[in-house]
Amino acid sequence: MKGVNKNMSIYTCTMNPAIDMFIRTEKMDCNIVNRTDYDELQENGKGVNVSLILKKLSMDSTALGFIAGFTGKFIQEGLENQDIHTDFVEVEGKTRVNVFTQVISTNQEYKLVNKGPEISKEAQKELLNQISKLVEGDYLVVSGSLPRGVSKNIYIEISKICKQKGIKLVYDISDPIILECLKFEPFLIKPNDEELSEWFGQGHQSSDELIASGMELQRLGAKNILISVGGDGAIFLDQNKDVYKCNAPQGEVVNTACAGDTLLATFLANLIKNHSICNSLIQAVAAGSSTAFRTGLTDFSDVDALAKQINITKI
Repeated sequence: MKGVNKNMSIYTCTMNPAIDMFIRTEKMDCNIVNRTDYDELQENGKGVNVSLILKKLSMDSTALGFIAGFTGKFIQEGLENQDIHTDFVEVEGKTRVNVFTQVISTNQEYKLVNKGPEISKEAQKELLNQISKLVEGDYLVVSGSLPRGVSKNIYIEISKICKQKGIKLVYDISDPIILECLKFEPFLIKPNDEELSEWFGQGHQSSDELIASGMELQRLGAKNILISVGGDGAIFLDQNKDVYKCNAPQGEVVNTACAGDTLLATFLANLIKNHSICNSLIQAVAAGSSTAFRTGLTDFSDVDALAKQINITKI
């Protein structure tokens, strides 16, 4: 990239956002009132997290997707209170609330993830119409799962629009239909190692096998591939066919749920700011690890220290 395009805009799309409720309790027994000693509500959804991280890196974005009811308003107001633009399509029902309960006495965590509202065909058309209004050079990050009523073919529709309009499409989705989207040449896709193995019908893949799978994704049309390998770091294949690999820093993992979103947002932000690929990847892995080492998204206070543990190799 040759510097930041001042006329460029970044959009994130979360079609099934959520409020995540984090609860901590000493014990969890049946048929009695269990009282908590900690609770927190967070705006969540993979694209929402990308917008939040971009803001921490002084980059503006507009959050798109579907919201419903008072829970949807909670997410919208939470983002707007942090000066993040929103342009959600409002639908019937209520945006989902997911509950994560940590039980101290047993050192166990219970995760309850709800379905969320059903999305009408009219609302889906409205979202696609919003995307069609983006202009050449804009970035669109599409992340997360699909809500009820939305066919996975919507990914193909989004891919077609972005190809026709010259929009730089970024995908972080787990559905294998992404393989059918690659002919539309998305700018960047971010699978993790498990997703990549599943797409190609394989078991656990070695580092060399992950790189080979990434090259196959490029052969199918993807320009850049960022592979998250959890505690083993990350691999990046750029559109010039160069391959970069780095380790992850050491630390106590608390919650990996948002680490991949942090990795993606930090990497993209650094690329847009015209940082080198090596620096972008190191900062991204450090930031993703920082999120994994805490209960919420990183505040970047420890990222520079974590980055010193990371070594990167160009293969």
